Parts: sequence; C-alpha cells; structure tokens
Amino acid sequence: MNLISEEIMQNIVGHMHVKQRFARAVSRDRLPSTFLFVGPTGIGKRTFAIELAKSLLCETFDESELKHCGACESCKLMAAGNHPDFEFVQKNKDKAFLQIEQFIGDRDHRNRAGLCHNISMTPFRGGRKIAIIDDADFFNQESANCLLKTLEEPPPRSIMIIIGTSEQKQLSTIRSRSQIVHFQPLKIDEVVSIMSRLDFGDQAIDINSMAAKSGGSLEVLKLAEEEGLFDFREMLLRKLASFEPMTNGFPKELSGFVDRAGSEPARRRDRIRQLANFAIEFYHALARVMVDPSALNAVPDPVLKNAVRSATEHLRADVDHISDCVDRCLDAHLQVAANANQTTLLEAWLSDLGKLSRGDEMYLQIRAAFSY
Repeated sequence: MNLISEEIMQNIVGHMHVKQRFARAVSRDRLPSTFLFVGPTGIGKRTFAIELAKSLLCETFDESELKHCGACESCKLMAAGNHPDFEFVQKNKDKAFLQIEQFIGDRDHRNRAGLCHNISMTPFRGGRKIAIIDDADFFNQESANCLLKTLEEPPPRSIMIIIGTSEQKQLSTIRSRSQIVHFQPLKIDEVVSIMSRLDFGDQAIDINSMAAKSGGSLEVLKLAEEEGLFDFREMLLRKLASFEPMTNGFPKELSGFVDRAGSEPARRRDRIRQLANFAIEFYHALARVMVDPSALNAVPDPVLKNAVRSATEHLRADVDHISDCVDRCLDAHLQVAANANQTTLLEAWLSDLGKLSRGDEMYLQIRAAFSY
C-alpha cells in the first residue's frame, strides 16, 4: 500500500503525517477506539474527522484505502446527515459547555438516548459505529463524566473522535483514555490553495495577503468579517512586544473592544478567546526566534514579524518565561469558559503577561497560580 498516495483522504489538504498514521493503523487493523484531535482552530481537524468517518463507513471501497465513493447508500446517508451509525455532537451556541443531555439523553430518556446510548448499539449497516465530539474544550466535569464508561469500555467496532484545540484544555479523564493526534497549522500555500477554491461573491479578497495573516488557519475568513479585528490585533501585538501591556490605558481599550463584539455574552467570550489566540501566535513566534533568529524570516505576516522583531530588540526574559505566557493565555481560555468576570479577567491576563514576559520577581508566584 502506498502510504503517501494522494488518494488517501482525498478531500483533505495537508496533514500528510496524520494521513500516514491512520493509513498504517487501518492497514494493520489496529485502529484504536478513541482519539483526541488537538490543534488550532480552522486547520481542518473536524473536516479530517468527518472525511475519516466517511471513508470507514463507505460500502464501495475497502476501509484500508481511506477514501469514499460518494455514491453508495452509506455515503448518501452521510451526505444527508442521517447515517444511523454516525453521531456528531458539538456545543450549542447558547450554552457555555457541552450538555449532559447530548450524551445520556434528557431526564425522560436518561441512558436511552444521546451519544453514549447510540454508539453502544449494534451497527445498523454492519460496519462500524463512529462518533465525533467537537468543541471538547467545552467539556465540564459533569458532561465528561457521562463519557467515562464508554471510554473505559468502548463498544466493539466503535470509534470516537474528540476534537479540541490543545491537550492542556482537556480534562485528565478524557486525555488519559485517548490516543492523541496533533494537527499542525496549514502551510501558507495550503491556505492559498483552499481559499482559491472558495466563492467570495462580490467581496474583493486579497487571498495572498489574507493567507499571510492566517497563521495557517482558515479561521482568518471568519475574522475578516469582524470589523476592526485585524487593526486591533496589530495594536495588541505592539503592546505585547513592548512587554508593558498595562500602560497608556490599554486594558480599558481592550475591554471596550470586547464589548463592541455585541450584547450577547457568547460573542464577547469568542472575542476574548480570539485575542488570546493572537497572543499565543505572537509568543509562539517569539519563542521560535529566540531559539533560532533565522526563524524570523519564515514569519509570513508583516504585522506579526514586526512585533516579534521589536520584542527581540529589548528582551527582558528567557524562552521559558515566554513559553509560560502561552500557558497563561490557555489559562485565560479556561477562565472564559468558566464565565469569569470580563473586566477582571482581561486586566489580570494583561498584567500577568507583562510580568511574565519581563521576567519580573513575581514570575514564580504567577507561574504557580496556573498549572497544566
């Protein structure tokens, strides 16, 4: 079997190392029952999971080929969204967390409905039962506990794929029972390739410029629709590069920009998460350049490159401190999910980032306040 055949997961751009991993596992009939897909948003984790499910359920091709025909009854059912052997769960937009009912049914149907019940049933079409859980960053203890028995005693011929953005955000009960698959950001040319196939209607989109800002994620398309977001990103990166993000009233500007996302709490939470992601992108790039100065040449986005260059000219801390800034941003994600007070969250986040990135004496105390 040619493990680098372009036919393997034919609708997936990039992620060749992941394709090869699954090709080997399927060809040897050693496919684990539970996977945890982790990586940034907008890079194709969900698409990969769905394409994998289609390939494993396709009734035309042998599953070892990892491709689907699109014409058999199983493929038609997947396209229609009602395949009896496929389950898909994601967070409801009006909820902060995944809900118990999604896994074990509501009170009137407890343990007789929901993902855990459905995946335990014998496959209707004689193949596999496959479940995808998106938005795994939004498990709470109660919803995660519903999965424990299924994770510990997976039904025969079942596969569960859990999708999140990082290992650190996942509860240990899930992380320890899953095969972890890391997805890397797309290459810029891969982002260009995908965007060139999209229909933007009457919008004038500079694909190459947008791809350079993407950080390897198609999330950039959604962000482009948010007025002022990229301008504020530039301001945020400049403040982080100065290592003094609390100065000149910036915390108030940051809070005001979050408020302008709208009156819905979910939209404001999403904006805070995105700002934290911008910061993570900056600190990751800065850490790489601190280890290898030539890595600056590989940063495609001029705004990010300028911020990193500025930061390297007056560094006050070492690479471990900068790595801890990434952890502090991940901690902010958890605080957002826990509905922490917005103003307090943002001020504490900026303050801690400043102290960590400067290597202040309070560094050890701040570091001890969050752990992963």
